[in-house]
Amino acid sequence: MKKETNNEKVMTKKRTVKKESEMIKKVVNFSLMEVICIVLITGIAVSVASGILVYNNYDKLNMQVINSGDPELSEFVDNYNKIVNNYVEEVDKSKLIEAAISGMYNYAGDEYTMFIDDESTSTLQEQLEGEYTGIGVEITTEEDPKTKLNRVRVTKVFKNSPAMKSGIKVNDIITKVDGVSVDDANTIATTIKKGNKDSYEITYIRNNKEHTLTLTREKVLINSVSSDEYDNVGYIKIDTFSSTTESQVIECLDSFGNNINSLVIDVRDNTGGYLDAAYSVSDLFIEKGKPIYQIKERSKEAIIYKAKSNVHKNFNKIVVLINSNSASASEILALALKESANAKIVGVKSFGKGTVQETGMLSTGSMIKYTKAYWLSPNGNSINKEGITPDIEESDSAKQLEEAIKAAK
Repeated sequence: MKKETNNEKVMTKKRTVKKESEMIKKVVNFSLMEVICIVLITGIAVSVASGILVYNNYDKLNMQVINSGDPELSEFVDNYNKIVNNYVEEVDKSKLIEAAISGMYNYAGDEYTMFIDDESTSTLQEQLEGEYTGIGVEITTEEDPKTKLNRVRVTKVFKNSPAMKSGIKVNDIITKVDGVSVDDANTIATTIKKGNKDSYEITYIRNNKEHTLTLTREKVLINSVSSDEYDNVGYIKIDTFSSTTESQVIECLDSFGNNINSLVIDVRDNTGGYLDAAYSVSDLFIEKGKPIYQIKERSKEAIIYKAKSNVHKNFNKIVVLINSNSASASEILALALKESANAKIVGVKSFGKGTVQETGMLSTGSMIKYTKAYWLSPNGNSINKEGITPDIEESDSAKQLEEAIKAAK
């Protein structure tokens, strides 16, 4: 597993979560029963209209919605009233409802169906959107090997970001923000993300020398795609499937020289992302009309999603490189290219996540996520809890890329 970092813990969400205070004001004249109904249903209902959708390609649902006359809901309201009115200490009603919603999603017993708190939701949104407003660094809290005290180290500087333009580099140690000493990445994130200004004074240490500069927040692209060339083989590494992944892949494809006639796509350690992003990237390599994946919902026939565009750039051979952490959208891409574009798969067996989740926002800024469907390969195969077995197995991670390049030639 990768060491946990604050993926641009020094950044602001591209789109902040809108608080629904006006809605709350409007319901004050409803009965308590009606208010509880509204709050309970909000977690699911708004997912159709707002929030980040991991599952974007879906038909309108024929949902069974509870009403205030249901005995089960009456019992819930009765117990809600007991806690609110009779518990020995005063309780936070919004937190109580949040706990109830969390309990409903935990009840499903599905590791991908869950309640996500507002702070984690913010980070997830930033990653999936693929861009944000910030200064453009990834930082982590670690122990200083000499002093044994905590320090904040820069682990990544994003391309064309304010940090890069100002000269901040990987391994710089951030010590102050606006003159206030900091030793925790979360503190820096909170200070800048929730601050009421756009510019911040950053003090950092490099080679035992202290430097101070002022950075102004800008829109920063999260680089999820990188590329290289190995003789006549092009190489593209995709770290996640975000809203900007397709455009980054196209940029890499267009940058290849005329001698590049084969391609390796590396999705090792890519745990997924947007379903739409997996579709659009696959669509770059698959002939128009050929299937990319299928979606199977409860009690419905599977829906086949086909390529809509012409191939962006033709290659003699395509190889997809996977490992045990390649999951979800990565597996969709791998199987789409294998079954509809004759690609070869190299590496070790993938993770095996064959389900699709839908997400929705709550008024508190938290998120709910629940499993909506199974996805199937173009030929109707499921890899859920089984993974993809590569055509060419290579367990030595140091040799996997070499093996993939060899297979592409």
